[in-house]
Amino acid sequence: MLDADEALEIRKAFDEAVNMPPSRLEPWLKTGRSRSVGWVDGEVKHAKIGPESAGHASGRRILEIKRKPVAELTEADYHHMRKVIGYVQRHLAQRPRGDVARTRWRYSLMNWGHDPLKDKPARRQYRRRTMSRDANSHAQIEARP
Repeated sequence: MLDADEALEIRKAFDEAVNMPPSRLEPWLKTGRSRSVGWVDGEVKHAKIGPESAGHASGRRILEIKRKPVAELTEADYHHMRKVIGYVQRHLAQRPRGDVARTRWRYSLMNWGHDPLKDKPARRQYRRRTMSRDANSHAQIEARP
């Protein structure tokens, strides 16, 4: 049995790992892209049809957990939450180079409730570009602090 502190730690880590709310995860799991990635019986899945992948099944389980009141979470729920945390952490460490928007890597993570595109750091914002000339006649841009 988990103590209250350990359960809280797991819930916090799970909420950080699963950055897709049920309102976004549920429709995603219904898409062909969602159904076309993952592993089935130790084999890479390449088709939208056929048996459900482990990640897709996990996504359905994540929805159940996210919709449960905290007081109703079971040992099995906490076990799955740990599994999700580990999967997301391992796969984020394997991020491919370049644009990942339409990659199997991203789609697989999304099945586990994590959209890596939401991890992008905010772009630095600028107030307005003002052109001024210094003593050496170089243009300068004023950045927002």
